[in-house]
Amino acid sequence: MRLTLDEYAKHFKMSKEMINSKLRTKKLNYIIENGVTYIIVTRSSLEPQKREEIHQEKKEQQVQQKKQTTANNTPVPAKTKTTVSMVISLYQKENQQLKEKISYLEAKIDKLINDKEQMLRDEMNKIEQVYSKKDEQLKNILELINTKLTIERENETVHEIETITPISQKKEAKIVELKEYLKNLDIEPQQRKTIKKRFLSAYGSDIRIIKQNGKIYLDFSKYDYSDLLN
Repeated sequence: MRLTLDEYAKHFKMSKEMINSKLRTKKLNYIIENGVTYIIVTRSSLEPQKREEIHQEKKEQQVQQKKQTTANNTPVPAKTKTTVSMVISLYQKENQQLKEKISYLEAKIDKLINDKEQMLRDEMNKIEQVYSKKDEQLKNILELINTKLTIERENETVHEIETITPISQKKEAKIVELKEYLKNLDIEPQQRKTIKKRFLSAYGSDIRIIKQNGKIYLDFSKYDYSDLLN
């Protein structure tokens, strides 16, 4: 005779933990059908009254199951047994889902990288444009300064040509060096230094004073220097 765990526990007044322990140690005979464990017991081990109760309960369970089947118009489905092929199919499905997710994430990462690179390129172009404008402005400033210096040099050259008489003509035009002229004068050395300082201070603002190669020359044929010599 077969009894379920609940039936066996009820009729033999045992806890399910004790029954499971006996099953593990194989102290009870049992079989498994459709995932349900049945304990095999002999009819002699059951009292007549208990046998009748068990029989009656099984009858009631069968009637109840039959009513439920009739009401649903479908039989109670048996528990599906998990097979190796089902497990493999499940893993394959999960693997495919993971691959699709990885592909999506990789595409998203590539897009983020491309956006970042494009942003950096745009920033570099802006910086290059700014520096290009600055370089152009600096170039214009340098050209302006160079032009101004060129004009100033040309003006200085013209002034020297107009004011300085060539050395070959100095003797004819009575141009003499200030230092040599002062040596010929009967004056004290301190007086010569004072006169020389006067000429140096007046150079640049007084057209009478000619300076060449660091030396000051006097042109007595054109100018009077008595105000500076006295």
